[in-house]
Amino acid sequence: MTDQETERTVTAGDDHRLRRAMGPVGMMFVSLGSIIGSGWLFGALYGAQIAGPAAIVSWLIGMVMAMVVGLTYAEVGTMFPHSGGIGRYPHYSFGSFASFNLGWANWLGLASVAPIEVLACVQYAASYFPWLQKTQDGVSVLTPAGLLVSIVLMAVFVVVNALGVGVFARVNNVLVWWKLAVITVLTVALVLASFHADHFTSFGGFAPYGASGIFGAITGGGIAVAYGGFQQAISLAGESRRPQRDVPLTIIGSLLIAGVLYVALQVAFIGAVPASALRAGGWSAVGDNFTSAGHVVAQFGPLAALASALGMGWLAMTLYVDAVISPGDTGMIYAGTTARLSYAMARNANAPARLGAISRTGVPWVGLVLAFVVGCIFFLPFPGWQKLIGFQVSATVISFGSGPIVLLAMRKQLPAFPRPFRLRGARFVSFLALWVCNLTIYWTGWATTWKVMAVTLIGFALFGLSQWNARRRGIDAPAGFRYGWWLLVWYAGLTLIGFLGNYPAVSEHAGNRGLLGDLTGAVAGAALAVLVLVLSTRTAPDTVRAELTDPASSTVEELHA
Repeated sequence: MTDQETERTVTAGDDHRLRRAMGPVGMMFVSLGSIIGSGWLFGALYGAQIAGPAAIVSWLIGMVMAMVVGLTYAEVGTMFPHSGGIGRYPHYSFGSFASFNLGWANWLGLASVAPIEVLACVQYAASYFPWLQKTQDGVSVLTPAGLLVSIVLMAVFVVVNALGVGVFARVNNVLVWWKLAVITVLTVALVLASFHADHFTSFGGFAPYGASGIFGAITGGGIAVAYGGFQQAISLAGESRRPQRDVPLTIIGSLLIAGVLYVALQVAFIGAVPASALRAGGWSAVGDNFTSAGHVVAQFGPLAALASALGMGWLAMTLYVDAVISPGDTGMIYAGTTARLSYAMARNANAPARLGAISRTGVPWVGLVLAFVVGCIFFLPFPGWQKLIGFQVSATVISFGSGPIVLLAMRKQLPAFPRPFRLRGARFVSFLALWVCNLTIYWTGWATTWKVMAVTLIGFALFGLSQWNARRRGIDAPAGFRYGWWLLVWYAGLTLIGFLGNYPAVSEHAGNRGLLGDLTGAVAGAALAVLVLVLSTRTAPDTVRAELTDPASSTVEELHA
């Protein structure tokens, strides 16, 4: 088969049962709706607690990091605008072993987002419905009634998605306009009501907790979770009317708009916090030391509590309403994204074929049901918003690493394939993108890293089970280990760096050794990025897999016939 014939085959590989009903505004607003979710309701407080005023820098760094990763997907996403693309692209370049295990990590990360957003809704609502949550060991956890309400909210997400992508986009557009308006009004109101410039230099200075605080806020403060919403442009590319234009526009535009809003809000929050709250315990305890109506409510609704403390009751009530709308919209989006990744894995023949079932409204309905069930299970081991953040960050970022890896592999495999968006300096940007992923996982800390890596072992076991089942049924399903073994090197490297690192602080007895600091940990992450990119590019086959057309059609070797 010639290169031209291979490339024509590739372009016919998407599922035409899906409806291309989304325009540029719909695509942009889906990404913005994902980015502006629970992160903005809690991120300003948690960022300030972890980094102090330097949380402003954390938001800027987080935006740049997400932009670098997103640009690698912009090229591949316009080449193959397929729904659930983040789960499908590794399969095109490396086969089943790499795609299944990267998809497994991404699926867990995505499946945890909707429950994160539900917990944000409930956590804010607990300020006026205290029977929804209680404080246990300093953390907000669900009561039985709160668990029931959370399950109902998850069901609402599924219903809206099931109505079809057109209805979903219209509902989302209205909700995003609301969110943009509220965050803008809040920022301006805080600056006008109470702004103390000395907060940026007093109480320990601009960066009271040093570089560790700045980097730790990116993961522990919800910043990485927020910016990860850029991936919606990739996941929904198969349902965009003009993906070659809309995918890169959405990735870049949504991150820039959200970055400006988040930085402005963080500045306003730092300047508006009552000085009395800072004198009582500094930035690390700021959420425990300002009150509303005599009660400490910052742990349930920090921005609303601040508005109340400043005498702006009307703004506090607006925020309590928005605390349902903002995370609710984001949870609705991610429920659909999770379903599309299930669909993508089914298309890869890496998951039960039933997950690829499409409803009359053009949505993967079995994947929606699965997202609902698994999302509800997440409420049990992770009962609080912040408890879920670290896990979600690491699991999702692992899958983001496939962007730079696949980009370089496809430059080798399909050099003449049309690229509506061609990334300049692809090798250097790919290195930066994978390095960003390594750093983000390192900053989440060893206590989270080892748990995520343990979950990846379950993925390997499931992959082995699926291979055994395929052979038992007489199905030829190449494992693709010869093309994807570099994944083991990457996972092992991430585990070792986390174990030797200093996140979280060794004094917290998390089990890590603290031999690597901020600089040496960053150098180790860079070296691992170079090693993985070299290994993956060299082991990738010379052309993409024929499964772009039909998951069961042929193997890599047959493409050369």
